[in-house]
Amino acid sequence: MATGEGTFVPERGSAGHEAPQKKRYAMVIDLRRCIGCQSCTVACKEENNVPPGVYRTWVKVVEKGKYPHVSRSFVPILCNNCVKPICLLNCPVQATYQREDGIVMIDQHRCIGCKYCIASCPYGVRYVNPLKKYVQKCTFCHHRVDNGLVPACVETCIGRARIFGDMNDPSSEVSQILATEPVSVLKPEMGTEPRVFYVGLDLDAADALKTWQRAQEA
Repeated sequence: MATGEGTFVPERGSAGHEAPQKKRYAMVIDLRRCIGCQSCTVACKEENNVPPGVYRTWVKVVEKGKYPHVSRSFVPILCNNCVKPICLLNCPVQATYQREDGIVMIDQHRCIGCKYCIASCPYGVRYVNPLKKYVQKCTFCHHRVDNGLVPACVETCIGRARIFGDMNDPSSEVSQILATEPVSVLKPEMGTEPRVFYVGLDLDAADALKTWQRAQEA
């Protein structure tokens, strides 16, 4: 597991044996490589036909310090496709569900746009499609993944800051990074077990996400 920061430790079954492993998709974002170009944001909107004014992923830009000692941090944000998604528990019509591979989905035919899931999500990554009037979010481009491709944001990242794969496959790049690099997740105190991991996350920048959420609510 990953706490606020640390090396990811795979779950084990009883008696110290490896638990039976199914596919479990995850994304690692290496912030040492992210240059804040927003290519991922553009690629996502094009791939998923995301309307103007809403986003499935975006890059938060945080500046801190006082001249001349100023730094800028980039934090890409998207649905964490959590192991224990709060949104799933709070959907009154069971429109939100989780696939066996961990991707959290929304059944557009069941969603009534009540926004309970938006209110309960601690990461502020869901939105109501202003044209279709139901909730949408990042699904790791499941339609691409199901056809052996990586999500659009991963494919277009010019710095290879985004890495996607099966974290239960020891040979995958994601699994190897989680086993060797210190990683962080957003808001670990919520107990949702996010499956978007960050390498080199500035904790001050992570706290600054609240600013964006307040702006969205205004």
